[in-house]
Amino acid sequence: MLIWHLRGEKKALDLLKKLRDNNELDLWIGAMQRAEVVFFMRPAEESATLLFLAQFQTAPIDQQIIDKAGELYRQWNPRIGTDVNNAILAATVLQTGGRIYTLNYKHYPMPDIAVKQVWRT
Repeated sequence: MLIWHLRGEKKALDLLKKLRDNNELDLWIGAMQRAEVVFFMRPAEESATLLFLAQFQTAPIDQQIIDKAGELYRQWNPRIGTDVNNAILAATVLQTGGRIYTLNYKHYPMPDIAVKQVWRT
């Protein structure tokens, strides 16, 4: 959903505003998701992108998350195609009790992961 917002998708902006305005929620992103955004931003996008990312806390990755992500990857990659970044985010959510908001619901088939499909394309 972060990428959709950065691409100018109004639905993403509306959802992010709704989540931000909910006083019961804190906005977090996974370390790998932040890395993807930062690594691939263009020089002209840097200022706006970093300002946007400043609204989120970034969940750290530790040994426990990596070990759990490895289990999830080995279990779900052969059947679903879950990639390394998806597995790390899923393990982060398991450890923190968070929720994933995504358009790619199928990337997170794990039954113990709280996933919300934000809209259909």
